Amino acid sequence: MAITANPGRPDRTAIIKKGISRRYAAERRFRLFGIAAIGFALAFLLFLFGSIVSNGYTAFVQTSLQLNVNLDKDVIDPTGTQRAQDIRNADYTLLARRALAAQLGVDTSNRPAMREIGGLMSRDVDITIRRLVQADPSLIGTTVPVWVLAHGQVDSLMKGQIDRTLTASQRRISDQQLGWLDKAEAEGFLSKRFNTGLFTYGASSSPETSGIGVAIIGSLFMMMIVVTLSVPLGVAAAVYLEEFAPKNLFTDTIEVNINNLAAVPSIVFGLLGLAIFINMAGLPRSASVVGGLVLTLMTLPTIIIATRAALKAVPPSIREAAYGVGASKIQTITHHVLPLAVPGILTGTIVGLAQALGETAPLLMIGMVAFVVEYPTTPLDPATALPVQIFMWATSAERGFVERTSGAALILVFVLVCMNLLAVILRRRFERRW
Repeated sequence: MAITANPGRPDRTAIIKKGISRRYAAERRFRLFGIAAIGFALAFLLFLFGSIVSNGYTAFVQTSLQLNVNLDKDVIDPTGTQRAQDIRNADYTLLARRALAAQLGVDTSNRPAMREIGGLMSRDVDITIRRLVQADPSLIGTTVPVWVLAHGQVDSLMKGQIDRTLTASQRRISDQQLGWLDKAEAEGFLSKRFNTGLFTYGASSSPETSGIGVAIIGSLFMMMIVVTLSVPLGVAAAVYLEEFAPKNLFTDTIEVNINNLAAVPSIVFGLLGLAIFINMAGLPRSASVVGGLVLTLMTLPTIIIATRAALKAVPPSIREAAYGVGASKIQTITHHVLPLAVPGILTGTIVGLAQALGETAPLLMIGMVAFVVEYPTTPLDPATALPVQIFMWATSAERGFVERTSGAALILVFVLVCMNLLAVILRRRFERRW
């Protein structure tokens, strides 16, 4: 029945239409706020990635010099016996300077010019040539082409990070060196090459010889410990709490504490690890084993919660069917419930491991900010981790460390994205709809 207007009384139809219009307007505003929030978040995400990529992509190339080094026998092996000590202690930097001076047409007796030539090359040029000679001593007395790293300031100049129009005092490269670099680039023995050292070098005070090799090994050791300890312990604890534990005050208290531990700031786990594993147990500082144990404590609540949720998601009819054919409780869980819950367990485990891999704060508390040059061979050796290496580079004053900070962040983000993609793929691959 149509609602008619009644003179002297408010028009009910108009009031209803006005109310409906207000609700529709509120819904539109709500959607707009949601879209604006998503757009705001995406804008910040794009800005973050854009900033990291724009600062970090240059870290994957490094300026190098190709030198024709004369491996002078009088410098490397003056006794002619090829003794290991003579080869190890030879002045390879002198040979590199002579080679570069010859290619630039500079008189090697001009000592000021030779000092400036030495400033164009990295300080580890002697290590590069020494390893070449140690690998093949028969090269002594011959002239061989060797790629060596350019100095960090030269690398920054070649990448456009240093303004060439500045005065020599402001750019830390003299006009004479600038002319030599232009000549070397024009003649083809100065160029930018893929920076393998970024993945293989350890810690260094020079940006051109710094890399994440030690951090990668340290992170691998830590993740091996986390996977070995947290997955079986977390799954076992979740199965017991979900399937076997009686419902009483004690188990309720445990469940509440597990849920609370999942939300505790990660630095608290670092303090716990410092007190228990280092101060009480006497484990070495800066060791991967301590970092792995701390990250295990941090990851356990996440795995337990994810596993319990996956077990709950298995329909009761599966259990009832198993009991109906005479299966025991252990058989029901191990043969039917647990296999069906594996996709959810895997997803939660991978997400927990990804979170552990990106953690920095707890590792700072246990001293994994050490300056480690050599590769660790065991989890007890000093090491660092990838996020901690990024933190250390971010606090360095040298210009070259800026690009390395962003480059390492790109690598870490790539690894985390791959792990999360793996979790999504596994979930979709094994997911079952009931």
